[in-house]
Amino acid sequence: MALNMTDFPLLAKANVPEQLRQLPQDSLPALSAELRSFLLKTVSQSSGHFASGLGTVELTVALHYVYNTPFDRLIWDVGHQAYPHKILTGRRDQMHSIRQKEGLHPFPCREESEYDTLTVGHSSTSISAALGMAIAASQAKSKRKVVAVIGDGAITAGMAFEALNHAGEVRPDMLVILNDNEMSISENVGALNQYFARILSGSFYTSLREGGKKILSGVPPLHELASRAEEHFKGMVTPGTFFEELGFNYIGPIDGHDVITLADTIRNMRNLKGPQLLHIVTKKGKGYAPAEADPIGYHAVAKFDPDASSQPVKKAGKPSFSNIFGRWLCDMATQDERLQGITPAMREGSDMVQFSKSFPKRYFDVAIAEQHAVTLAAGMAIEGLKPVVAIYSSFLQRGYDQLIHDVALQNLDVLFAIDRAGIVGADGPTHQGAFDISFIRCIPNMLLMVPSDENECRQMLYTGYQHPGPAAVRYPRGIGTGIDPEQHMQLLPIGKARVVRQGNKLAILAFGTLLASCQDIANALDATLVDMRFVKPLDKRLLQELAANHSHIVTIEDNALIGGAGSAVNDYLLQQGHKLQVLNLGLPDQFIKHGTQQEIYAELGLDSCGISQQITAFINR
Repeated sequence: MALNMTDFPLLAKANVPEQLRQLPQDSLPALSAELRSFLLKTVSQSSGHFASGLGTVELTVALHYVYNTPFDRLIWDVGHQAYPHKILTGRRDQMHSIRQKEGLHPFPCREESEYDTLTVGHSSTSISAALGMAIAASQAKSKRKVVAVIGDGAITAGMAFEALNHAGEVRPDMLVILNDNEMSISENVGALNQYFARILSGSFYTSLREGGKKILSGVPPLHELASRAEEHFKGMVTPGTFFEELGFNYIGPIDGHDVITLADTIRNMRNLKGPQLLHIVTKKGKGYAPAEADPIGYHAVAKFDPDASSQPVKKAGKPSFSNIFGRWLCDMATQDERLQGITPAMREGSDMVQFSKSFPKRYFDVAIAEQHAVTLAAGMAIEGLKPVVAIYSSFLQRGYDQLIHDVALQNLDVLFAIDRAGIVGADGPTHQGAFDISFIRCIPNMLLMVPSDENECRQMLYTGYQHPGPAAVRYPRGIGTGIDPEQHMQLLPIGKARVVRQGNKLAILAFGTLLASCQDIANALDATLVDMRFVKPLDKRLLQELAANHSHIVTIEDNALIGGAGSAVNDYLLQQGHKLQVLNLGLPDQFIKHGTQQEIYAELGLDSCGISQQITAFINR
């Protein structure tokens, strides 16, 4: 439900940036306070990403106040911090629908708004995209300005440094804002730093610097001396030598919650030539005490009472697949000291908190660097360690070359625990785990398993860990059947499926947790139901038997149909010359939008009702 805007008199006047720019600059602190309050009240009603947006309120206001958006380009990295941006760009009255089916997209999305210049969901892409836009603006002589906002977490990825390195060579007019949201504002942020930020970004200093270089350009020793003097002068008050060496003019750090200083500094930097970097320090969860105290817990929230001192305690329920992995990891590490746990900044999401505490020297959070995570595991495996890489399905896409070249090609002993496989839900198309079966099953040496329930997940993790070569277990977000897995770990026979029910004529081959949705259907249709367990290698002996004794085969999976598990079955049956009718059920050839998992399965015909209807139509045609 939309909020009453009479409680937000300034924000009511700034529904789009053009209106925001009509306000006097001295009103920006009050506007920022209203924006923060509006964000708190809307997200507490709708759920969504929260703490990051609280930290970028003043920055968002300053950017849209100074720049002529959407003509000037503003790129957010990764997008968790872009809720204030959505509020100020014509979507204020729709914020209650964010992350809900047919509602606002959870991240910046080009289809949604002309102010969203890059659709994002994964981090560390902003500088590369901004550089491309800045080059285009330069060639078109359009006078368009380009700004990339990147967090201190996102800038750890190699792609960000690749872009910084290239921008320093090409040297287009562009601004990179490093949003450093450490848990407290460091002591070097204060009056002196803000004073120097104004000086270093101002026209007087810029003209003095460029004029001096021009005058001394004909005297090489003096020109070199002037450049070194400038570097040392700036080095006394800023930590920007690294960025200066990459070719950026570095300004900061400054207080990212002082909207007046931000606006003044950004306005000064707007017309500077060449690549610029502004370093701001913000506080994640700023302005809401519970989020400031627990920025991780308030990173993404369910609906909550903003007047409460903490979020509601979740009732203890059945363990999720992530919980199953976390428990297995600790159990396995207790048995085998060679085990090493690796995650690209997903300690909480992949449930590695307890492992990190119990085995701190064997726990490696490599930050947002998926490529490095995979090759780090390869190096460990070469030296006889047993690395386990816990990684989301959509994040593994970013380490695909390393998976092929550095692990599979060399047949190294690395286990990939692939979380958030299949339909993820509210995070939308950038996070749906729709492609991992397709892109893994084509890689030689890979073992790929798909558990149908929590117990199979535990046993498959153990099987993959003991397997002498690269192995992957892919499992979904949330719980499956709700069963408690057996504590005892046992090896599963490689490539062996499990016949759940023996029937006639029709055989249903389930890959993963959609098996549960097929139980009643198989009973009603007197169908053979198979828990396939392995995508690679397939149980070819069983497929031969099924093809000989059945007239119809249905495959079902929560992966893209193109190149998926059903496609693997089709390929094998065709190679063997079997002539029978086959129906493949799975994800269509499109990017799956956001909504709850249940809503998406129903829309795609992959809930019990939809599966039953499709199979019935198939056998009756």
